[in-house]
Amino acid sequence: MEAILVKYPLILVNLKTYREGMGENAVRLAKIAEQVHIKTGASIAVAPQLADSKIVIDNSETPVFAQHVDPVGMGQFTGHILPESVAEAGCIGTLINHSERQLPLEIIKATVKRARETDLASVVCVDTVERGRQIAAFAPDAIAIEPPELIGSGISVSKAKPEVVSGAVAAIKHVNTKIRVLCGAGVTNGEDVVAAQKLGAEGILVASGVVKAKDPHAALLDLARSLRH
Repeated sequence: MEAILVKYPLILVNLKTYREGMGENAVRLAKIAEQVHIKTGASIAVAPQLADSKIVIDNSETPVFAQHVDPVGMGQFTGHILPESVAEAGCIGTLINHSERQLPLEIIKATVKRARETDLASVVCVDTVERGRQIAAFAPDAIAIEPPELIGSGISVSKAKPEVVSGAVAAIKHVNTKIRVLCGAGVTNGEDVVAAQKLGAEGILVASGVVKAKDPHAALLDLARSLRH
């Protein structure tokens, strides 16, 4: 089978450091994503822990994002995550500035630049409309709007704070119409996906709603079937 390409609208599943998304479980979730893609045609990618990236890449056709990279080059940077090594391992993109791995603005800018230099798609997470507007100037591939108080809450931002999603879309597109806007924080079901897309989002960033679901296949299938292509 040829590698599955990332397209928009996109479902990006962040496996975080959940036990349910670690090691062989990461592979299992990536294979579930592959099955759901085949059933629905939905574009789905996963972001496993760095140590699990290679095993997921080698055992699944699902596109893989890194959870983080550092804006460093080759040389004396012990302990940093080199974008080139992530790309060489087979990752096609990276998350940047997740609420659990926040970065100063100048580091975000440098990381987006390094991702671009290594052909990694960049998805920058932001917590406010204003931060989204600022980061749009750096021209990442996508920006995910995620109010931190709703992450893992089971309450989707697209329902709880729809004005944040629509406001982020308007602000980001005003700066750069090519940037994709994803909706994150609390997305758990198909209704959340429909609401997000109505507000202008071009996909979702989801974690516990899939990874920690009793039936991850059913949870992801519900999200994918609700995605308007």
